[in-house]
Amino acid sequence: MSTDPRIGPPHLGGERETLRAFLDYHRATLAMKCEGLTGEELRRRSSPPSTLTLLGLVRHMAEVERAWFRRVFEDHEAPMVWSEKIDFQAAYDASASTRVEAFTAWEAEVEVSRRIEREAASLELAGYQPRWGERVSLRMVMVHVLLEYARHNGHADFLREGIDGTVGA
Repeated sequence: MSTDPRIGPPHLGGERETLRAFLDYHRATLAMKCEGLTGEELRRRSSPPSTLTLLGLVRHMAEVERAWFRRVFEDHEAPMVWSEKIDFQAAYDASASTRVEAFTAWEAEVEVSRRIEREAASLELAGYQPRWGERVSLRMVMVHVLLEYARHNGHADFLREGIDGTVGA
């Protein structure tokens, strides 16, 4: 990893600005953990018996973005990216995936998510989470997705260290 391109969240920002900034910070962290690696390295498994890879995490987060923004606020029937049914595990199998495929899908879903959030009048915007059969607020969705990134970026730390010894932010 070269320099740290991430922009930290504001120390005195409002709720929405802070949530948006932390979410983008974690999105940038995942991209940074993958920076400079070959396709083979991105598909390298962590440690047996785990099949987790950095590319699998990118694919998984594309599914998370789609399931929590697009499907909740725009199209409840939007298909998942890598599975016919809602199967978040399918995205983890990056054995035949490429950097271009995974990052193109992830970046597209991130842009849809950003647009939905920007266009929302407030964090109180309610959408329908079809998996739960319940309405959820944009606030809840942003916090949920932020927590997904934070958890998986911890995995990305270990994966990257196992590939080339790079540690830290």
